[in-house]
Amino acid sequence: MIESSTTTAAAPRALSRAEGRDRTQKGTCTAVVGLQWGDEGKGKIVDLLAADHDAVVRYNGGANAGHTVVVGDQKYALHLVPSGILYPGVMAVVGNGVVVDPEKLLEEIEGLEKRGVSTERLVVSSRAHVVAPYHKLEDEVRERLLTGGGKDGSIGTTKRGIGPCYADKAQRSSAIRVGDLLRPEALREKLEIACRFKRTRLVDIEVGDSLDPAKLTERLSAVGEKLRARVMDTTYLLHDMLGEGKRVLFEGGNATLLDVDHGTYPFVTSSNCTALGISTGTGVPGRRLDRVVGIMKAYSTRVGAGPMPTELLDATGNLLRERGREYGTTTGRPRRCGWLDLVAVRYSVMVNGVTEIALMLFDVLAGFDELQVCTAYEIARADGTTERTDRFPPDAVDLERVTPIYETLPGFGEEITGARGWDDLPAKAREYVEFVEKYLGVPVSIVSVGPGRGQTLVG
Repeated sequence: MIESSTTTAAAPRALSRAEGRDRTQKGTCTAVVGLQWGDEGKGKIVDLLAADHDAVVRYNGGANAGHTVVVGDQKYALHLVPSGILYPGVMAVVGNGVVVDPEKLLEEIEGLEKRGVSTERLVVSSRAHVVAPYHKLEDEVRERLLTGGGKDGSIGTTKRGIGPCYADKAQRSSAIRVGDLLRPEALREKLEIACRFKRTRLVDIEVGDSLDPAKLTERLSAVGEKLRARVMDTTYLLHDMLGEGKRVLFEGGNATLLDVDHGTYPFVTSSNCTALGISTGTGVPGRRLDRVVGIMKAYSTRVGAGPMPTELLDATGNLLRERGREYGTTTGRPRRCGWLDLVAVRYSVMVNGVTEIALMLFDVLAGFDELQVCTAYEIARADGTTERTDRFPPDAVDLERVTPIYETLPGFGEEITGARGWDDLPAKAREYVEFVEKYLGVPVSIVSVGPGRGQTLVG
């Protein structure tokens, strides 16, 4: 006999739209964080908010994060450079919590300059750790080993060297920081140690010059010289700005459910992607943060391996992928698609202390007769019983045993890409937004109905 028990998370009180507006007044420090598995559209919202801030700061991740911003007929894919770079006069800061591939950063800078985007206000923390060529090799070897033996145990890394670089950061003795690129003698000493360690791991592949300390020193020092004017102690820079009453916007890479501590471990990235990572990734204490904008899609997507309870392996999932152009900014990989999982999103809202929601890619849902929304899980126990819960189990082993429980909402047939205000949305579309607000207990202050800057409903 199957028995069922229920555990229920305490639902926060739903705020009225007026209360929501009161809570979204401009503050000193604002954070933009993804609430799902990434690709929610953080770049667009950072771009939207950047004009009201004096600096935009990346605090985690590396070139594995891709933010896309559309300005007019121009599309910008940013990886290491903060999205605020597209606003003249706004300082773009790469914080100490980011792992920097200096060659990729320089390539991105040069690409923006060629397109007429000034990068003179871009600065990089001297304490940020450096992704070296051997980190990428190590990433590739690790994934290859995990897929061997007839079983795919890979975690879906982008092979950009992010994880190995963060590992070296924790191990310390083989780590290199951006400030080291400006000190060739010290850099050479550190590379000697790092290469000695890496040779024991990379014995079965062609490494070329990737483990030659002399050539690496020459190569990385040359890049360091080109970046020299941008390298500084960004912790003091940010505190000086805040002391002058300046406004700072923090831009998270990746997303909450990929957070190394709070995500669907081990299918996560290697950094703290939540708002909790701001303090360690920038040196600005959490008490300075007074606004957290949580970014979520109107449905769910995920790239790479790992459990995703609402994934649709059918025509509906394919339709969501094509309508949403769901292919990775960084890798081009097709994203896995499914209905909105509000259990997961409410967990992310809780962890981040979200004060308001930006609902993205809402236009993708136009045309469906019915819309499914996951509001609870049924978890199978080893003894054959089941448990119903609306609490999110972030451990991948537990999440894999989850069956989503859906509520059905009416769809809306009308296209909404031309909407420019709340009242322009069809009644059924507004009902969907209100359902999300009520379940999350947080106001939806921004609704995106297309990729362009003007296709954003605020208030």
